[in-house]
Amino acid sequence: MKTLASALGAVALAVAAVGAQAEDTIQKIKSTGVVTMGVRESSGALSYTIGDGRFTGFHVEVCNRVLADLRRELGLAEFAIRYQPVTSQNRIPLVKNGNVDIECGSTTNNLARQKDVAFAITTYVEEVRIAVKANSGITGINQLNGRTVATTTGTTSVQHLRKHERATGVDFKEVFGKDHADSFLLLESGRADAFVMDGSILAGNIARAKNPADFKIVGEVLSVEPIAIMFRKDDPAFKKAVDASIINLIKTGALARMYEKWFLQPIPPTNSRIGLALNDATKAAWANPNDNPMESYVKK
Repeated sequence: MKTLASALGAVALAVAAVGAQAEDTIQKIKSTGVVTMGVRESSGALSYTIGDGRFTGFHVEVCNRVLADLRRELGLAEFAIRYQPVTSQNRIPLVKNGNVDIECGSTTNNLARQKDVAFAITTYVEEVRIAVKANSGITGINQLNGRTVATTTGTTSVQHLRKHERATGVDFKEVFGKDHADSFLLLESGRADAFVMDGSILAGNIARAKNPADFKIVGEVLSVEPIAIMFRKDDPAFKKAVDASIINLIKTGALARMYEKWFLQPIPPTNSRIGLALNDATKAAWANPNDNPMESYVKK
């Protein structure tokens, strides 16, 4: 706790240093009394809706804890948290233009995105995989030739599939869902033979399907990607506060307990279980907190 307090205690000084900056998130929150959190409607256990404008999930809980720490350490009586649903297409523009202050979905930290936005330290390392119907006979990339593959507009998953060394000579048709639930529906309805996406998102959608046993995740890992909370660039005070809070969650074991809650225990609204054990890459990211982009995870 001392580390968190000292790091966040320096926020006031950092704010003063960047006080003239138009996009200072902390000053914006203090002046408006509102923080806008970008959330996803169907990003597996990371961020999803439970109806009636309510959102929950691993990353949503992490962000709520971060904002609670920020409010306490800055001595603010209270501020309102407004949830703003975002998509793969509009999440970065909404952060850049100030409509979203902190995005708590399933966004990969990569070099291209770092040109437009900033990221907190990594909270989850994702593996991009392939979901198919259990009776499809598909077990890997080489069986996707001539098939239809679904992914979500604004994501990079199919690009990773095409670049994979085992995809040589494999020709498939792409179809796009507007969000992850829509992409899964393409698979569920038979309009696609496979759905390529982050493993946690695939597992989350399968767990909430009418018949989860009808689907399975197969094949090779297409890419390894650090998932992180996203916010505006050039705002060192806010990044320092967010990072300090997450580091504290790691050190106290709270982040591990949240992972257990969202990925290994029954979760609302259906009390389904995602069933994804904490992977070695995520353990390593927590052991050595960093905001390294996806490119640093590529095998040399």
